Amino acid sequence: MTTARGLAVLAFVAVSCASGLAGAGHEVPFYPSFYPQEIRIEAAGPAAAARLLAKSALHAYVGASPAPPPSGPARLAWAESLRSYVVLTFNRASAAFADGRERCAAAARLLPALAAGRGDWRFHPYPVTPWHDDYLHHFDLVEAAARRAAEPRAAGPALRIRATGRAAELLRGVTGVRPAGREWDAQLEEVELRDLLARHGTQLDGWLGPPWLRAGWFQAHAIHASGVADPAARAAIEETLARRLAGGFASAVERINLERRLVTLLTRGCERVAVGYTLRREALNDDYSEGVENVGVDGQTGLNAGVFLRTVKLKDFPWNGWLRLGVAARPAAAWNPIAGFSDEGGRLIWTALADPALLPAPWGGGWIANRVQPQPPVALAGAGAVVPRDALVLDPAGSGLRAAASGVTARQKIAYRVLLSKFHDGTKMTVADLVYPFAFAARWSARDPEIARATALLRERLAAVKVVVVGSEIKDYGDLQLIYEIPQVEVYLTHALDPADAVAVAPPWSAVPWQLVALMEEAVTRGLAAFSETEARRRGVPWLDLARDKKLQAALAALLDDLERRTVVPEALRGLVTVEQAKQRWAALRRFHRTQGHFLVTSGPYQLSKWSAGAAVLGVFRDLSYPNPVGMFDRYAFPLRAWITKAERRGDRLELQADAEKVSKFERSYKIVREPVRLEPTGEKPRDTLVARFAVVNTGDEVVAAGQAHEVERGRLIVDLRDKLAPGAYRIALALALNGNLLSPEVKVVPYRVGD
Repeated sequence: MTTARGLAVLAFVAVSCASGLAGAGHEVPFYPSFYPQEIRIEAAGPAAAARLLAKSALHAYVGASPAPPPSGPARLAWAESLRSYVVLTFNRASAAFADGRERCAAAARLLPALAAGRGDWRFHPYPVTPWHDDYLHHFDLVEAAARRAAEPRAAGPALRIRATGRAAELLRGVTGVRPAGREWDAQLEEVELRDLLARHGTQLDGWLGPPWLRAGWFQAHAIHASGVADPAARAAIEETLARRLAGGFASAVERINLERRLVTLLTRGCERVAVGYTLRREALNDDYSEGVENVGVDGQTGLNAGVFLRTVKLKDFPWNGWLRLGVAARPAAAWNPIAGFSDEGGRLIWTALADPALLPAPWGGGWIANRVQPQPPVALAGAGAVVPRDALVLDPAGSGLRAAASGVTARQKIAYRVLLSKFHDGTKMTVADLVYPFAFAARWSARDPEIARATALLRERLAAVKVVVVGSEIKDYGDLQLIYEIPQVEVYLTHALDPADAVAVAPPWSAVPWQLVALMEEAVTRGLAAFSETEARRRGVPWLDLARDKKLQAALAALLDDLERRTVVPEALRGLVTVEQAKQRWAALRRFHRTQGHFLVTSGPYQLSKWSAGAAVLGVFRDLSYPNPVGMFDRYAFPLRAWITKAERRGDRLELQADAEKVSKFERSYKIVREPVRLEPTGEKPRDTLVARFAVVNTGDEVVAAGQAHEVERGRLIVDLRDKLAPGAYRIALALALNGNLLSPEVKVVPYRVGD
């Protein structure tokens, strides 16, 4: 069995899709979708999962760790990701710790006793962790927190601490603590990142967000803000957060300082104290022939991520095969694309059934283009520019969309190329499918609190959307030519946001056809079901499920017959959908339901083939209109690391020498080796991309310069600080990102002085 770092054996040296397929004997050089031809997702408890892994009956166990596996032929590798935060929360009702100074002093006495790491627990007395892409921007504050935690403290009264489960294990043998009865001073608790992401994020149709959901500063707010009771402190926190979310900053440096200020305000009163974090370890079958390789892992969601299914392949079946995945519990959430698929198994199923517009970068910040390709956002001059009159704006009082009236302004514009394909029912995606989700968000936000929460950012920030043109693109594979329709869509935002955030606010995309959304709307309007679990409970109706609720299936089929007979076109799509097109869409949905036995039509790479209470079987949808071929995401299969071995100052710049990891492969064996980097001169195309990230902090604990450097001279990375710094003393935090890997960087701090 490998160690946590043993995931390296699953790294894959990417080969081109065309040459690999030709060598495998396939008749076409373009192979759409992902590697497996079938994915089975089944529920298995930890003990059962261990037995199945040992027999090579499972390839991965997603979301949890198996019980200690019995001896067997299968070797295991482990995928690591951030699992949870460990925090100390003081009891507001405890008179002894009503004052912030008393709370901070008590926490300071306890923290040194918890500093020893054990198992998957890591001591880290600051909310932003090395598993966040903004860790470097807080590095000096992390150092300061660690120094304070290591300082000797005078003894004080023993804390009465409540703790259960894994958190209680951390207190074993710790002095200065006594068990809490009915009265308690503080609680040591574990905050699961999975629950945090679900509570503050969204998985609505093909949208993921909000854009900053995975940032350390945002997660710090999500965890710590609720504990702050002082009204003045709360006001300062929320004002700082509002400025950050609204783009209320003039530069990247100002943005970073806002984020640092937010975390400082959140932790100042010690109502809730960061203690550390834990790691998730998910098992992977690494057997020589029956295992998997080329595994992409997300730093925050682990294997339950789009990057995993888009990269993983079976060793014995490089371009096909039957992938078997286990999850700890049966899928319980309803299967609908609006407010369903919200549990572990459901999220994994939906990841395979439907593509999002953008994917979170698995081990870095920002987003990966998936079904939309955003251009760099364009700031519009002055107080905002008037949007085109033929653009569409949200109209909550009417159909959901209307033509822009005069005077509608925007501060930022993002142009997207949208990659269309066929839906599972055989119909082609059109512009109508892209704009209908905007109308849905406007119309249903007042009717369902979960939809309101999921679409709040979009509705607040979207000024207008405009389809500019529908073009085409030809991909030539010799004997095979593929022609794709690619709409060009402009999205106008009311605020000028950070470019990395802006592209993910309101991308023009839908994972399901407009007629399926309209069918679901009709069912909810007639009281047959509700989109969200919250609204279903409130109204006493079923949670809308498009596959497993047999009674609802019959009702939906009857509704579909009625909608097809009347050739219904939603009001928001008048002018975008003809009567003949509507007839074809409704007929296609009816045929799909009769042949497949469910209504889960998407444009994703897999379709639902079979299902039961504890399992789902997903068959590949290898249609040539699907734009993403096998192997497209292989560059995300394994995060390689780099280290600064030497930093020399020459004039107004730093010159960095580095070591980096590389993959050494022999047959099916993989080895990660560290060696000095041979950097190519700037302008030549390197095999790997190495970037130096830096943050410069002054004596007042402010960031005064930050960015990244990729210029190379004489085999060294150059960090040019010319004209960036005023006279004074500084500390520069430096870290290397190899191919975009920002997770757990080794940070080098260099003192730096600019002469008076």
